[in-house]
Amino acid sequence: MQVQLIRNATLLLKVGGKTLLVDPLLAPRFQYDPIPQTANPIRNPTAELPFAAAELPALVASLDAVLLTHTHLDHWDPVAQQLLPKALPILCQPADAETLRAAGFTQVLPIDPERDWEGIRIYRTGGQHGLGDIGRRMGTVSGFVLEAEGQRLYLAGDTIWCEEVQQALDRYQPTTIIVNAGAAQFLQGGPIVMTAADVAQVARHAPRATIHAVHLEAVNHCAEDRAATRAYLAQQGLAARVHVPTDGQWLTM
Repeated sequence: MQVQLIRNATLLLKVGGKTLLVDPLLAPRFQYDPIPQTANPIRNPTAELPFAAAELPALVASLDAVLLTHTHLDHWDPVAQQLLPKALPILCQPADAETLRAAGFTQVLPIDPERDWEGIRIYRTGGQHGLGDIGRRMGTVSGFVLEAEGQRLYLAGDTIWCEEVQQALDRYQPTTIIVNAGAAQFLQGGPIVMTAADVAQVARHAPRATIHAVHLEAVNHCAEDRAATRAYLAQQGLAARVHVPTDGQWLTM
């Protein structure tokens, strides 16, 4: 099992002889307006892809499927929707199935609550994309656990530390965990993805797992960058086990 961080929550996953693209945000830097009701006026994505745009067709041609945690812009952008073949399998949460079919994708495969796809066992997990009214407005989000090659990879998705994440850790005992960090938030309400403190809580609850914090320095409403996240984890004595990769980096499994 191999995983490359491309940018934000976009990952290239090679497992069981298959190649999956997770939560694709493929637009060039500054393609989209800032996220409304946020403090930072910078356009999105705030970082460029770690490779030339001319390489995107070859990347798309290599794919066997896409795995979507949800369909917010920074996880499923218009550029990705235009580039990806409509017959490419899209593994998704049930809440997004009709939206994807309406967009013309013909192999939409909801995971509810689990699915065996091409020899890879995939389990859907829950999460909370913020609390209170903000969390309700953000809608349904999911994470996924992928089981293959004697490993369990947990993609937590856009969630804060919450009961659903704790339950996923307890139930699946993943060997590797990828969490979306950055403490993204709006002008009102709390964070809608994990803070560095939330990432540390995941690490303490799963002391045998290797953890990677992604979703950093790519969208305008994230309050914590890589340096702040690394500094906090080091302060907590977790730097040896919790990694903060850069865009384009292959992750240690």
